[in-house]
Amino acid sequence: MLRGIDVSAYQSSSYDTDGLSFVFVKATEGRSYVNPKLSAQTKRGRDAGLVVGFYHFLWPGNLTAQAEYFVSKAPERKGDILAVDWESNGEGTHPSNAEKDSFIRKVKALRPDNRVVLYTNRNYWLTVDTTSYAGDGLWIADYVSAGKPRIQADWRFHQYTDDPVDTNVADFASKAALQKWARP
Repeated sequence: MLRGIDVSAYQSSSYDTDGLSFVFVKATEGRSYVNPKLSAQTKRGRDAGLVVGFYHFLWPGNLTAQAEYFVSKAPERKGDILAVDWESNGEGTHPSNAEKDSFIRKVKALRPDNRVVLYTNRNYWLTVDTTSYAGDGLWIADYVSAGKPRIQADWRFHQYTDDPVDTNVADFASKAALQKWARP
């Protein structure tokens, strides 16, 4: 399995890339937030030769506007991966299943040259999700042994710890296989 991390404004723009094959960078949230370190964190991943992905923290409502905002701010390059982060927000609410599915479909329509995946935690996947729609793949958060999330569904990425940073593995035989998959 391949190793990777995900970063946001809480992490440095000069994060350690040793031993990594991929990085996901938080791009946007809702319809107004852009990660102030987006450009620098993206450059760091590209300079290290990593497969780069971008994620949007989804809020309820205005799905088309959020999708358009996300793709307008996330760098556009074939082979990058786009992700929707679906979980509870700071107000304790979350988008519905229909909103999550609609957002993924809209992003796929706006960016047909990029894979679009769903990031969610094990609890959401097992108890909140009713559609099992994850776009092009599931990125599951479950803090257990790397590559052993406690779900029955197929997954592409597994976030298994947040100490010292959000650390992930990808279910691909090689970095070349991940790069090939990332170019639909």
